[in-house]
Amino acid sequence: MASNANIDTQLMTAYVIYFIIILPMHLVSMRHLKYLFYVKAVSTPVIGFAILGWTVKQVGMGNSDLWNQDTTLKGSALAWTFLNGLYANIGSWSTLAVNVPDFTRYAKENRSAFVTLFVLPATGCLITFFGVVMASGSKILFGSILWDPLLFIDNWTSRGGRAAAFFCAFFLLISQIGVNIAANSVSAANDLNCLFPKYINIRRGQLIVAFIGSWALTPWNILTSAEGFINFMSGYAVWLGPLAGILLSDFYFVHKKKYDVWELYNKNGIYRYNKWGTNWRAFVAFFCGWVPLLPGLINVLNSNISLNVGMQHLYDLGYFYGLGSAALSYYLLCRFWPAVPTMISNAVYPDADIIEARNGGVLPDENIDAAMSDGEEVYVSEKK
Repeated sequence: MASNANIDTQLMTAYVIYFIIILPMHLVSMRHLKYLFYVKAVSTPVIGFAILGWTVKQVGMGNSDLWNQDTTLKGSALAWTFLNGLYANIGSWSTLAVNVPDFTRYAKENRSAFVTLFVLPATGCLITFFGVVMASGSKILFGSILWDPLLFIDNWTSRGGRAAAFFCAFFLLISQIGVNIAANSVSAANDLNCLFPKYINIRRGQLIVAFIGSWALTPWNILTSAEGFINFMSGYAVWLGPLAGILLSDFYFVHKKKYDVWELYNKNGIYRYNKWGTNWRAFVAFFCGWVPLLPGLINVLNSNISLNVGMQHLYDLGYFYGLGSAALSYYLLCRFWPAVPTMISNAVYPDADIIEARNGGVLPDENIDAAMSDGEEVYVSEKK
């Protein structure tokens, strides 16, 4: 490989093998992927605690250097750096904030979705703690700060160490496959399916995204440094924050959880908004959310471009500003210029007939179950 490719032959070979392994996973139905996530949910924390335990044991629990490595930053510089790191951490979860319905739609109960309200922040804090302690320990053990767990376990060169490194890498592979499908593949495939439903279903969309995301975007360039990786993770949250803000504002404050779901799938229905099928209020709010953050993003991508300190600090608050400003802007626009046809007094759900039939005994249970069976697409005929 060329020296400026940011990837060597060995890593490219591993990357091709990984691509071959994960490609068939895109053909597995979402309903059956839950078993992969069961394994991931159990194995990943175990691996994290194992590496953490080994690090603490090797360095020594009483070694003050492990716990007391002080930062070189003080005062406001420390505070803003902390906020920037928090923003980058939230950025890694910002995809799920807008595409979590791609998964919760398969939940058996409505309250199942609320589990993520507690699980995601808890795991985010735990993994961050793992990373800080391991990076601190790597400086003591190996003489350099290793932010990548794969680079960390690559130093386990004894016979038992190589076996431990293999098992850690194997379960990290499973974890990476799960993250890739959950955060990247399924969400983009659903978007493509909504844009071109006649030509692209979810599986075709996943395969398209697999090739474009894996090769056209050259993701290995993102991993050239910890700084570059953090900049990338926080960078795309510039757009995802405003999207989440608009969705939250529309659902809770503008329409107050009252939608006609059938009309959402009617291209000429009440949610068309205009002849172009666009809601100008959402567009304006979206731009209010990300445009002020653009100078900060440009600065982190090219440090040679000078930027006002205030704009840099605004970018450090990127996700919070983007979500909050877009949500507020959208609410105010809808308050003063409401889309009257979309304001309905009662919510209309697509499964209302099925629920009514089950309660009233109009249809046998087996017919209802058949209507709600597995399949990429389910068509429910009118009750009459």
